Amino acid sequence: MSTTYYDKALHTLEFDKITAMLADCAPTEGSRAMAYRLVPDGDPYQIRRKQSQTTDAKNLLMMKGFPSFGALKDVTPAIERAEKGASMTMRELLDTAALLQTARRLSDYFFGDRKESDPGEGLREQFGRLVADRMLETRITRAIPAEDLIADEASPALADIRRRIRLENNKIKDSLQKYLSGTFAKYLQENIVTLRNGRYVVPVKAEYKNEIKGLVHDTSASGATLFIEPLAVVDANNELRALEIKEQHEIDRILAELSAECVIDATIIIGDYYALTELAFIFAKAELSCRLNATEPLINEEKRLFLKKARHPLIDKKAVVPITVALGGEYDTMVITGPNTGGKTVTLKTIGLLSLMAQAGLHIPSSDGSEVPVFDAILADIGDEQSIEQSLSTFSSHMVNIVGILEKVSDDSLVLFDELGAGTDPTEGAALAMAIIGKVRSFGALCAATTHYAEIKAYALETEGVTNASCEFDVETLRPTYRLIIGTPGKSNAFAISRKLGIGEDIIEAAKNRISTDDKRFERVIEELEIRRMEAERERDEALRARREFEAYRNAEEAKLKRRLDIAEREAEKAQEKAVQILESARVTSEYVMGQLEEIKRKKESERFAEQLEEGRRDIRRRLREAGDAVNPVTEARDDDYVLPRALRKGDTVMLINLRQQGVLIEDPDKKGNVTVRSGLINTRTNIKNLKLIEEAAQMTTADRKRIAASKYQAAVNRDFSASLDLRGQLGEDAWFMTDKYLDEAIMAHVKTVTLIHGKGTGALRAALQKHLKTDSRVKSFRAGIYGEGDSGVTVVELK
Repeated sequence: MSTTYYDKALHTLEFDKITAMLADCAPTEGSRAMAYRLVPDGDPYQIRRKQSQTTDAKNLLMMKGFPSFGALKDVTPAIERAEKGASMTMRELLDTAALLQTARRLSDYFFGDRKESDPGEGLREQFGRLVADRMLETRITRAIPAEDLIADEASPALADIRRRIRLENNKIKDSLQKYLSGTFAKYLQENIVTLRNGRYVVPVKAEYKNEIKGLVHDTSASGATLFIEPLAVVDANNELRALEIKEQHEIDRILAELSAECVIDATIIIGDYYALTELAFIFAKAELSCRLNATEPLINEEKRLFLKKARHPLIDKKAVVPITVALGGEYDTMVITGPNTGGKTVTLKTIGLLSLMAQAGLHIPSSDGSEVPVFDAILADIGDEQSIEQSLSTFSSHMVNIVGILEKVSDDSLVLFDELGAGTDPTEGAALAMAIIGKVRSFGALCAATTHYAEIKAYALETEGVTNASCEFDVETLRPTYRLIIGTPGKSNAFAISRKLGIGEDIIEAAKNRISTDDKRFERVIEELEIRRMEAERERDEALRARREFEAYRNAEEAKLKRRLDIAEREAEKAQEKAVQILESARVTSEYVMGQLEEIKRKKESERFAEQLEEGRRDIRRRLREAGDAVNPVTEARDDDYVLPRALRKGDTVMLINLRQQGVLIEDPDKKGNVTVRSGLINTRTNIKNLKLIEEAAQMTTADRKRIAASKYQAAVNRDFSASLDLRGQLGEDAWFMTDKYLDEAIMAHVKTVTLIHGKGTGALRAALQKHLKTDSRVKSFRAGIYGEGDSGVTVVELK
């Protein structure tokens, strides 16, 4: 395909809007630039590789979330300057450190705790190109905590120079103090020490300028104040200025040294940047796939196009109607007919745009099982391109496009014609359209064309390898449904639409009388076919719906029956076990009773007969109770905070505390408080300590209320907890009061690391907070924030 027609197809099918959507998903500047430059590929191997990368990234994204690329910047120009001997700025060095940190984190994202079954194996090469340099990353971040600050720890020499600067500052301020509080104070405009041109001065009233000997560095706008550097501090100011120059030289040396270290690792840094940019671009494609609910199409080389429930990606998801399209195989050409605004042009654009997306390595918005061949050209004549300057009418502009298409078409091309043959005499236009379609087919290309001409519909019916398709039109509502029906020609429905819009019935009838008998017969056949097809589809849909309902009902009933059978089997087993226990208990009891009767019979004549008889009866009752308890044992649980409001009696409705089941007492409690409760089909022996009157169950105990309140508070903390606390503007004690409560909530929410935001300012708030943190038993450690976390304006706290 020539560059001209390639660019024209991208423009006509609005591929630039797809790249803009992709750029919106891209997390870095470099990946956004790649998104805007994206074009389709013609190599089947490369297309499959790119599709596989998008799928692997999507699977990783679904499993681990979108990886963090941070504020990735292109540092290659800065590295190239450094290779020529220039020093990198603090901003560029921090960007380099951030790049190395991102490379390290993304390597951990992919390789950390990785299992063989984890997705994304196709991206191993890209992640494997990432090389971490923790030493250089740490060296830069420790030396440069912020964009405009070099740390004292950057070098021993810098720390010594700054220490001397502080001493010299204090010395100068002490020297100037006598001018503020001594006899010189009356000569000053204000009792302050200020700076002019980097030197310490005092503001002297103009009329007393000779009273304080020194160098005049500036005057006020009104001339009433002179800013004088007293002679007593000139030498000290000179020394301070010299130290500041030394400080700047040392900073320059540190930046040059760090730049040289970056040059040593230039290959690693630049390689990491390009690998990260490529990964960011691949994950942008995965994110776009998620947004469009897209899938990976099968890329074939058999010139077979099959789009299953395809959706145009630029139409609102809620409004778009999916279509299923097939080209290749039984037929290589599709003639699409139907009313205006029925979706014919959208169908063409969907076919072309999704083919471009697939060849660009993007997932397409369609169902699984879609297939796309590799086209060497996608040639589209869609839309009206009239040109007054070039004296081109609608028909002429279409013909110019078609001439170019016929020059470029090949057996691996996809050709799309919109309203082929329109804009001229219908008879000649239809004949020309059929000839153009025949010419395109002679090259072996796949072709889809829209038309209103009945002659082309008949051509599709009569010609092998050509099929009709129609955009469905509901004749009852006179509205298009936008569904594509393959195998059936469509009607333009011009008369029905005109009638609905208000054209008189006499005009409609006059127009119908002007149509030839053959045309009327053809349109009537199409109309009858359409009505029968829609009726068949409605019946099919109704049958499918009924079948789904029946299957759902059958599955639900089978599941219900299975549950009931399982319950019945379990209850039968329990009943059988209980019956065996009862029989065994009865046998033992009967043997004991018979033995007691024999003993009584022997002692019948004795003097203690009555006493022994009563004793035997008591013993038998005791044995019977023991046997009953063995068969239906007493279960106990207790709520220490609950007290029965009254004595229980037969018929009371109670709650079994241990089972959390409701039941009814079937007897009064015995002397030990044991009682039998019927819950459903089961009788349970328990103690009254395990029971609550159901009428009292709604009254919560103190312990219940405490547990519920604690549970609600815990849930609220877990829901609303933030990993950072903003304390800026607070005083020391107020800030600690807020922090103390915040740390408790962090522990309740099971958060191990939190960030306290106190700002830089004078450092008083930071010092006050860190003083408390040092002695707090909840705190494991704390540190100042690093670049990207807030620098010295935050404190990161790790909890035990």
